Amino acid sequence: MNANELEALCGAWPGVASGVKWEDDLVFTVAAKMFAVLCLRGQDRDRISFKVDTERFLELTDQPGIVPAHYMARAFWITIVEPERFKLEQIETFVRRSYELVRAGLSKKQQAALTAQETPPVAPARRARKEKR
Repeated sequence: MNANELEALCGAWPGVASGVKWEDDLVFTVAAKMFAVLCLRGQDRDRISFKVDTERFLELTDQPGIVPAHYMARAFWITIVEPERFKLEQIETFVRRSYELVRAGLSKKQQAALTAQETPPVAPARRARKEKR
């Protein structure tokens, strides 16, 4: 998965922002909390890291091509060091789950704000027209 594919996948999710941090990493956040990191250059280029379910951490890190993420393993993050071993759909599923896990850890107020972004309210003028029909 490259930067453009990751941006296309996550860009429309509620509350998602992205930016380059630490000079080499494209970081995706929800409400300023990281959920995915893609290395853009250097020896770790194209490696992607993200949060996983606590109970899946050991199972996933036992697979070839996956290791505990540097500095983030204690928070149950993994890194796919050999992305060619995985189908794009599988990586997309991992990233979506990471987003969901991080979002679930937000305050109720933050979660409510994100939910409001998902379902935009119907404009009052439209509602009135619909009721007349």
